[in-house]
Amino acid sequence: MALEHQANISDPDSFYEELISCQRDLSEENALLFQARLLLVMANHIGDRKVLSEAMVLARRGLPQR
Repeated sequence: MALEHQANISDPDSFYEELISCQRDLSEENALLFQARLLLVMANHIGDRKVLSEAMVLARRGLPQR
């Protein structure tokens, strides 16, 4: 399996709205907890360590260090 770099979500606007809606009534701490749980659920679904490592590098790219 290779990491998909092209848009691959059907109806991305609806997906984004659902993602935001899931966090709307949560405190900042619980929203971060939700995001971490969702990440782990999705990582488990993907399962391929090479793909997950590539995704982490891609997600980290361009973010400033402390």
